[in-house]
Formats: sequence, structure tokens, C-alpha cells
Amino acid sequence: MSQARSSGRLVLVPNALDLGTDPVPLPDVLSDAALRRAAGLSAWVVENAKTARAFLKRVGEIHPLTLPLQAVSMTELPRPRKGDPSASIPSSAWHELLAPALAGQDVGLLSDAGLPAVADPGANLVQAAHEAGLVVEPLAGASSLTLALAASGLNGQRFAFEGYLPQNASERAQRVRELEQRSRKEGQTQLAIETPYRNQALLESLVQLLQPGTRLSVACGITSPGGFCQTRSVAQWRSAPLPAMPDKLPAVFLWLAH
Repeated sequence: MSQARSSGRLVLVPNALDLGTDPVPLPDVLSDAALRRAAGLSAWVVENAKTARAFLKRVGEIHPLTLPLQAVSMTELPRPRKGDPSASIPSSAWHELLAPALAGQDVGLLSDAGLPAVADPGANLVQAAHEAGLVVEPLAGASSLTLALAASGLNGQRFAFEGYLPQNASERAQRVRELEQRSRKEGQTQLAIETPYRNQALLESLVQLLQPGTRLSVACGITSPGGFCQTRSVAQWRSAPLPAMPDKLPAVFLWLAH
């Protein structure tokens, strides 16, 4: 589809992965090109306005913002109605967020951490941008999933991201066993995440449910002070006390069955 010259772009701006911990210097984890691009944007769609403004304040300490922070336009991504998390957001709501881009202004998309639309909200807005014929410009930045996979030593040639596992114990057990079977059959690394305060419970559950020979990796707070990645067989995890998982740092859990 041809792109009208008068249209702006949807710019996918990476964030640091230090949400919930002490901030790290942005130049240590984000490229100067990404920081300069972020500083030049004056219209944003964000996961959370408060954390987004804090991010832009940090950016402004490195490269002057094109507008004072108070004058930057910032709209939060729509959320499902309370009490009905499965309710879908009308497509018109996503397209309305792109009005500045359709009028010729570049619009930044920012998640609380990592790459927008990868294990973070925003994919629907990216889809709406494609439907509207807008150019989508992704900027290189850290993704907790790919960093965890690279650090795990598990199969990085074939992998799948499950997202959040079921909270119900029996449903979670069934799903973990299904994923382990798929991993064994296809040589596929499985990745899952959890709300940080449930990290400990998920680790304990995986160590209990997975087979002894399955290799389980835990990557927590990657790129943050005190972050770590540990990969062991489930039998090895069972033979020693489990580490105390931080309840505010995000973690990625990966396993590969043999």
C-alpha cells in the first residue's frame, strides 16, 4: 500500500527493563539513536502515563525534548472494563489513537518495560496502524524474552512464548504438562511469565510439575542490578533450596524437555 506523504508514523519506542527496581542509566541499555528519536516525539500512546512521563524525563536529561514535558501529548492504551477482562476493545478506539499520525505527526508507542507489543500491550494499535496504511517504525531495544532465551542456553532456534499460565492449580498443571510434551516432541523451548509477586509460586510449581530431566531456566531482572539467569535440570532444582524470587522484579521462566 502506498504511503501518503502527509501521514506520520507509529514509532515503537523501547523502554528500559528496570520497572520495579533502581533505574539504570538509559545509555547503558538503549541506543543513542532510540533516545534521540524518543526526544523528538511530541505525541504518545502509552501503557501508563505516569511511568511514561518518568521515562521521558530521563530521556530529556540526555537529549532535550522537542517540547516541554508538560506539553507532550500522552494518551493511555484502552483497557478492558473492570470486572470483564475478556471484553474486547472496539477497533474504532484503536484507530482514534492514530489521529495525530493520520494528520502528519509521528506518534510514539511506549510500554512500561521492554519492546512495545512484545509481551506487552500495544499489538492492537500496531495492527490498526497497518490497517490505516501508516508506516510502523520499530526501534531496536531490549526484550526480556530474547535476553532470557539467549542467556538460558536452551534451544534458541525453536521456541514459543506461552504468556501467563493458568492460575487454577489443576489447569496450570495440565497446561505445563502439555507444553512439556510439546517441548520434548519438537525440541522447542517454552517461555512463560508471571506477575512478579507470584514468581515464587510459579517457580515452585514448575519444579514440582516438570520431569526431572527437563532443563528449567529462570531469568529475573535482566539488565537490572541484581538480575540473574540460572539454568539447571529440574532434578538439580529439587536437590537444593530454591532461591527467594524478588516480588517486584519481572521474571521469565523457560524449559526444554529431553
